Amino acid sequence: MTWRLGDFTVGRIGFGAMRLPQVGAALDPKATPRQREQAMEVLRTAVELGVNHVDTAAFYFSATRSANELINSALSPYPEDLVIVTKVGPSRTPQGEWLPLATPRQLRGQVEENLRQLGKDRLDVVNLRTSGLDDISAHFEELAKLQQEGMIRHLGLSNVKPHHLDQAQRIAAVVCVQNSFGLGHHPEQDDFLGLCGERGVAYVPFFALAGANKEAGTSAEDDEVTEIAHHHNASPAQVRLAWTLARGPHVLVIPGTGDPAHLRQNIEAGDLELTPEELTRLDALHLNGG
Repeated sequence: MTWRLGDFTVGRIGFGAMRLPQVGAALDPKATPRQREQAMEVLRTAVELGVNHVDTAAFYFSATRSANELINSALSPYPEDLVIVTKVGPSRTPQGEWLPLATPRQLRGQVEENLRQLGKDRLDVVNLRTSGLDDISAHFEELAKLQQEGMIRHLGLSNVKPHHLDQAQRIAAVVCVQNSFGLGHHPEQDDFLGLCGERGVAYVPFFALAGANKEAGTSAEDDEVTEIAHHHNASPAQVRLAWTLARGPHVLVIPGTGDPAHLRQNIEAGDLELTPEELTRLDALHLNGG
């Protein structure tokens, strides 16, 4: 069960590093830093279990932990088939406060920061994460220049709309679109997900385990998912991941966790086959927003 990110082949279940540096709310500067050895164990276990797609960013950090540094320390020298996808655009002060979206000229510094932290000479995939921009052309053109200079292998997009994909593809190839999506979470993304499939672009949901209200589903949704999970002797999270993967062969998932047991469950979700009737039931929940 694989898909292509440019000339890379990755498993459709990857690992998202956003939650790795801290315990509790992600990107919260007041969150408790995760124990270093635990975080590194999760990364190494993920690779041992066959994960070869890790999603990260330089702005994923807590008071004393950096996702990029943890990845470097735990996995370097990197396996030949490991694809590390990072993103640029947003940034934070060392204290964790958010800064305005980077200007096109500032993107070079962010790319260099990721190179330093990850200990790489070239980044595998860099996603431009937008934040309120209607036209991303100038930003994407800058990343395309860095790609031509050899600092980046492939380019992608994050937190975008269909017209952003149009703008980017007029400049350079786009290998992935990373947007917030899950069962009962942003059903309006369905058409965009399909468009990406038509264009051969990977669609990579973040918050694939989120429900209609992002943190958890409504009671009705949870009951339905739990019933299906019990039928398969699986967890509700595995059902959500399996449903997401069933949306198309170009759909990848990057669930994140700091718990080795949850990590194994997430990866095993790739073996869960939902019946057509179950998918229909879940599709109806999704379209109703949970």
